[in-house]
Amino acid sequence: MYAPQDDTELLAEALHEVAPPPGTRVLDVGTGSGALALQAARRGAEVTAVDVSRRAVWTARLNAWLARLPVHIRRGNLFAPVRGRTYDLILANPPYVPAPATRRGPRGRSLAWDAGDDGRLLLDRICRDAPALLNPGGTLLLVHSALSGPGRTLELLRAAGLKAAVVRRRWIPFGPVLRSREDWLRRRGLLAPAEDREELVVIRAEQPC
Repeated sequence: MYAPQDDTELLAEALHEVAPPPGTRVLDVGTGSGALALQAARRGAEVTAVDVSRRAVWTARLNAWLARLPVHIRRGNLFAPVRGRTYDLILANPPYVPAPATRRGPRGRSLAWDAGDDGRLLLDRICRDAPALLNPGGTLLLVHSALSGPGRTLELLRAAGLKAAVVRRRWIPFGPVLRSREDWLRRRGLLAPAEDREELVVIRAEQPC
């Protein structure tokens, strides 16, 4: 399960700026502990949260119960549990850390952060599938590392007809995962020789009315 970190905080700031009014239909994809889902629910939004991890689903349900907030929490892969539904706001904090390719792909705890050779294992799927789940005038807020190609994200979302831009940036020190694969990232040219911080970005994409 993915505990709230800098990317969660950055996405929470973007959510605060959007300020969804009561009754807004919100989908939180990759909810982890449910921190963002709970923040939206406190505003009176109608929130559905999804995560592929059983532990994350249990934790999010417990946190919603402790907070006495009505959040619908489902287990599944990205948008599969909500197929056929549409939302006014989609929040997404998917795995986005580039990782050396393996035959089996991410497993165990690494499912929360590893995202394939270019970090876009799930990002491309979100860019492809999220637009169809947005109501007219709806908004997607998506956070990921600059190592995973924000330009590509913007390109795909704009090609899908959304208005998209980077609305938040933050530089943070390397965490344990990036420190463990610094050499690999430098060999691939994703990190400069002296670079010792990671840039996070939040992308806001809007469906035309």
